[in-house]
Amino acid sequence: MSILRTKPIDDVLAQADDAGGEDRPKLRRRLGSIDLMGFGVGIVIGTGIFTLTGIEAKNSAGPGVVISFAIGGVVAMLAAFCYAELASSVPTAGSAYTYAYATMGELAAWIIGWDLLLEFALGSAVVARGWSGYLANLFGLPTAWFGEEGSVVNLGAIAIVLILGVVATVGIRQSARVTNVLVVVKVAICVFIVVAGFFFVKAANLTPFIPPAKPAEEGEGGLAQPLSQALFGLAPSAYGIAGVLSAAAVVFFAYTGFEAVANLGEETKKPRRDMPIGLIGTLALSTLLYVGVSLVLVGMVSYTEIDEGAPIAAAFQAAGANWAAVLVSIAAVAGLTSVILVELVTLSRIGFAVSRDGLVPNGIAKIHPRWGTPYRMTAIVTIAVAALAGFLPLSALADLVSIGTLFAFVIVSVAIPVLRRTKPALNRPFRVPLSPVLPIGSALACLYLMTNLSLETWLRFGVWLVIGGIIYFGYGRRKNRLARKEQETEHRAADPDPDGFPPARGGQPANTK
Repeated sequence: MSILRTKPIDDVLAQADDAGGEDRPKLRRRLGSIDLMGFGVGIVIGTGIFTLTGIEAKNSAGPGVVISFAIGGVVAMLAAFCYAELASSVPTAGSAYTYAYATMGELAAWIIGWDLLLEFALGSAVVARGWSGYLANLFGLPTAWFGEEGSVVNLGAIAIVLILGVVATVGIRQSARVTNVLVVVKVAICVFIVVAGFFFVKAANLTPFIPPAKPAEEGEGGLAQPLSQALFGLAPSAYGIAGVLSAAAVVFFAYTGFEAVANLGEETKKPRRDMPIGLIGTLALSTLLYVGVSLVLVGMVSYTEIDEGAPIAAAFQAAGANWAAVLVSIAAVAGLTSVILVELVTLSRIGFAVSRDGLVPNGIAKIHPRWGTPYRMTAIVTIAVAALAGFLPLSALADLVSIGTLFAFVIVSVAIPVLRRTKPALNRPFRVPLSPVLPIGSALACLYLMTNLSLETWLRFGVWLVIGGIIYFGYGRRKNRLARKEQETEHRAADPDPDGFPPARGGQPANTK
């Protein structure tokens, strides 16, 4: 049984078809392009803009963090083009996992699926803790149960995950409605930040736009330094061009999640038309908002004085606009709520696709007869994320989410030229322009950003992949659907007659009863 076997495209499309039996569970098609953009913007605009902007501006890039967000947006857009071609051609749950299965083989598919589970599970847990902290600041709730410091169990994080897990279980349409409402609030507040903040911008705060490089502070070398610096023997530093690039790798976390749209291919009414609109539209809107908000932030307050905990709200408070700070906090709560919901939906769809293929037990992929959702998988991921969010301070693992996402983007980018060569007749409603140059450029750009992440992030990522390898070789390699088909084929070849009689001469069966 080869670990390089690929899943036939026809099989992928058949699984996504509305027809099927009990052994091939189906999701229901209820989403349009607006719903897809709602999900995309709902997951993208969240923790990144409300927290990472201030942290990276203060510690790595200064006002140049605006360039960092632009770089991250360009790289994400390149990957979005690749996702758009694959998602419109092969609209299915699982996105990068399924694309890898059809192009690069089973082991690569398992690695990317395992990687995506890490990305969205940690991402949703981190965001849930951030949501709880913003809620505590907004309503003066006790930090022992809703904050980070001195908290044994974060009840706020657990509560929001469980509530949104119920919404995700009841139905995709209900999830879309909740998300769309929250997205409208969030986008409106982001536009407000750009417009209102513009009147408080001071040119002096934007000079120098890229602060001169300086040696990193003590404790930022060793495993905390970027892989690129360690490989080339460069001294750890902050600011300068290197700081801008390092910040770009970290703030890429802010763009993670747009690929969640590609996981909804089996639940989209017209996926071949709506998937490209949802993916590219999400990235275009999010990049514009990110660049605008980050520019206003570093213009309102000197980068050396930015508050790392709530940078945007604190900037308005420093300008004497306390009422605006309250609005920003409300937007943060709404924004993070939509992020958690979409990530729970995405997690359940990735798990559904992996389970349906038999790489983990099939029973997990069961679809609820009334709600049309993978309710067992949704329940499992909800409980897991609630436990992570409640008991583990995961904010330091944002880098791990970034490396997981960039790795997935590399796989998707490589899949474009591979499928163009192996499946030239595949119907492609959307085609990546300048292929294979643009997909290869996308893969290389993602790899470069990965090298700007710390050595400890690479080590943690390696440990997670080793755990996944143990599960695959211990269970999935022998139990998945393709492996069972191979076993059945070999069995029929060895015993062609069900009654055990060998074929008679002349090709007629020996058994004539």
